[in-house]
Order: sequence, then structure tokens, then C-alpha cells
Amino acid sequence: MDHQRLEKNIMDNIREGQLKLGYEERPISFNYLTSSLCHLLGTEDIEGGELLDFLTYTYPRLGKVSFSPIRDGYCVTVSAEGTAYVHSHPDKSRFLIDFIETVRNHHNTIEDVFAVFNRHSGSVTIEELHNEEFDYLVYFADGIPDDYRYCLTLEPCMDGGCHITYHRFIPEDYEDFGF
Repeated sequence: MDHQRLEKNIMDNIREGQLKLGYEERPISFNYLTSSLCHLLGTEDIEGGELLDFLTYTYPRLGKVSFSPIRDGYCVTVSAEGTAYVHSHPDKSRFLIDFIETVRNHHNTIEDVFAVFNRHSGSVTIEELHNEEFDYLVYFADGIPDDYRYCLTLEPCMDGGCHITYHRFIPEDYEDFGF
């Protein structure tokens, strides 16, 4: 059972939300597909015991965490103490900060976004996608500073510019979704 990987993913999602929306000491919730939780925990199926063990494992850092069943997965809620912990323990890599600052600026180009990846690693993979969902897949081939798959979409703006949106997936979910 890989409790560390799921905890890191939850903390990464909290950090991402705090970077986008700002920090408030309040609980936060995320929906996870059961298959994603299985990937992150390194198990074939989720039974109550795995989730109870995870709650015990993370309590010293995240405080009360709860799992509520939803269709095809679970809603994971992290206490205000947990969000405060994440806020007070920033990620050592500035990649996500630089990335979000770049995509939030509507005057930046896709090349500006690629440059952020390349500033943080010499091992960047960029693939142009030809599907209805995304225009590009970008990730760090060596998993440093993270192992997420960033799917980028270029969306035209009213002023003639372009806004870049993204979705971030763990590698297994990216493969499962078949983009």
C-alpha cells in the first residue's frame, strides 16, 4: 500500500488550488475516481481497511481527512488543519508556481509554457495531440520535478489572443483515459 503517493497527490492538489485561488484556512474537497485511488494506493481494489489505514497515516500532517462515496469514486475532504499544513510546507520546486503564472497570463504563448517546463528540467517530452480534448501533452520524462501529465488546450480569446488551459493527470489515469 502506497500511502505516501496518495498523500503527495492530495497535497499537490491542495497546493494547486491555493496557487490558483489563494489560501484560506478552511477544509477542501476533491473528487477521485476509484481507479485513480487504486493507482495512487498501488492496489487492485479499495476496501474500507485501506482508507482507514490512510487516515491514520496522514492524521499527523493533514488532520481529519474523510472519504465519502460518490458515483464512480470518492469525495476526499481535508480539514482546515490539513490545508494549513500544506500552506506552511511549500513545495521546494517552483515549477507549479511558474507554470500557473504563465498559463494565467493570456498574453503568453504555448512556447512560453514550453519554456517553463524546459527551465525546470532538461528532460521534457512535448507531444502534439490530435484529438478533440487537448492540443499538447507535456511532461517530465524523468519524473522531476513531478510525474504528472499536463494536457494543454489553446482556446481563442475575444481579443484575438489565445488562452491556454490545462488538465493534470497521474500517468496511469492519462493512459486509462486513452487521450
